[in-house]
This record gives sequence, C-alpha cells and structure tokens, in this order.
Amino acid sequence: MAITVNLRYTGKKGAAQAFAREMISSGTVEKIRAEKGNLRYEYYLPYGEEKAGDDTSETILLIDSWENQQAIDLHHATPMMKTIAELREKYDLHMTIERFVSDDKIPEQDKAFIRS
Repeated sequence: MAITVNLRYTGKKGAAQAFAREMISSGTVEKIRAEKGNLRYEYYLPYGEEKAGDDTSETILLIDSWENQQAIDLHHATPMMKTIAELREKYDLHMTIERFVSDDKIPEQDKAFIRS
C-alpha cells in the first residue's frame, strides 16, 4: 500500500512558484525522486483557484508518494528536509496536508468510468 501526501504550499506574489522552481533547479527534487521508496514527487498549479481581483496569493500542489511509512521516515531523516524547511522559510510559505493510503483495488463498478 502506497502512502500519498498532498501538500499545498501557499505564498504571496509568486513565492510558491519560486519555491518549486528552486527545489527543482537546486537538484533537491531529483534527489528526493532517487530515494529508495519514492514513487512520485511532482508539483502542480491548481486550475481555477484564483480569486477575482486577488493576485497576491497563490498555491502550489505537491503530490508526494512513497511505498510505505518506513520510506517516509527515512526521507524525513535526510539532510534534504533541512533544505526544504529553509526554502519554506525563505519564501514564507504556509502549508496544508492531506494523507492517503491506497488500497490498489478499483471497484468493478468504477472501472467503466476509467479510460486507459
């Protein structure tokens, strides 16, 4: 069973996007993806989240998926976590987190709605 964590980083005036760009350009994202047990580490821009007349806030979504809790714990013990924490501070980001455990079983009645 995989564990997937959706992290929403919220910042102001481009800070969340700058954070994601620096995570990528510094090589931190590639190092995380290379860690044993990492299944997915991808940033996304949510569509349609903009508020009318408000160009100061923004959100970046990180989908972070691991084989199991042990892989997450090992990741949290790496020096990269210090780098990530420092960048969060640098860009003054705030976070919300949702955690999901996959069961890898798609019910038969749902399969009709999935196009492969």
